Amino acid sequence: MNTDFMNPAMNQGFAKASSTGFIPGQLAAAPGSLAGNFLVAMPGMADQRFHRAVIYLCAHTPENAMGLIINKPLQDLRFVDVLENLNITASPSFCSMIHVHRGGPVETQRGFVLHSSDYNRDGTLVLNDQIALSATTEILKSIANNTGPMSKLMALGYSGWGPGQLDEEIKRNAWLNVPADPDLLFASDFSNKWERALAKLGVNAAVLSPVAGHC
Repeated sequence: MNTDFMNPAMNQGFAKASSTGFIPGQLAAAPGSLAGNFLVAMPGMADQRFHRAVIYLCAHTPENAMGLIINKPLQDLRFVDVLENLNITASPSFCSMIHVHRGGPVETQRGFVLHSSDYNRDGTLVLNDQIALSATTEILKSIANNTGPMSKLMALGYSGWGPGQLDEEIKRNAWLNVPADPDLLFASDFSNKWERALAKLGVNAAVLSPVAGHC
């Protein structure tokens, strides 16, 4: 049985998310949806939890939005620690190199894996033709025995917004939206993801103003 690796009710969580609009495959086609883009925190970001954050936006509707921070690795928790807590044996040595990111301030004990779409199992949500999202122990076992997705990023917690909240924050110049790409999403160098995301728009961080808006 596939269960959430941090929350036994994750399958119920996905069902609940479905009823409130968190099905990214449907959201991608919604008019004005930014699902599948990066959100890049502007220098004037007031919430320090999102200072220089790059978020992969999984869902975005007028009712809500959900994404995962992809450049904030936790310093005191690694993938092998998660496996050990779940009594999953890690065979390949590369498991010790996998980081766990702080995906956001909501439900910080809930685990997610953003990954390439070559892996698709029961409980996987396909976000688009390149990226999928899984939150079951099955994907952890697959990664541990080297049968998982080619690219992956693990996170605890997520970033969430209520009705119209994200759109309002973008209007207030808190975020830039940037076209996402797998190379930047799964890059192992976390220290420069913020600068690289801005560079995709031809923007130099040094000249950004916290006044002008972008959407």
